[in-house]
Amino acid sequence: MVSFPDFIRHLPKVDVKIDGFTGYLFQDSHQQIVFMEFTKDTDIAEHIHESQWEIVLDGSVDVWIDGDKHHYSRGDQFFIPANIPHRANVYAGYKAMSCFNQSDRYRCLK
Repeated sequence: MVSFPDFIRHLPKVDVKIDGFTGYLFQDSHQQIVFMEFTKDTDIAEHIHESQWEIVLDGSVDVWIDGDKHHYSRGDQFFIPANIPHRANVYAGYKAMSCFNQSDRYRCLK
């Protein structure tokens, strides 16, 4: 199991209300990187946003991108173009680094 180092776990946490999800936010004025981990199986409803590139660090996920199902696991990467509908079934133990071409995709937990 991949464990995030202390300097990642000390980043601000993402303000997302998904049971079993923790995200650590790194950002600049144009993009965000979220180091995410899921401790429970989670279904992410279909949604859209700016482009996203994700690297799977551990575990697995099923992602539907524009209606096509893909399975990704440790070491895989995927890209979701801007404004393309997508959803996911994330499995417990999933960890990833997700880069968003958007500075306001997520907010910090206060």
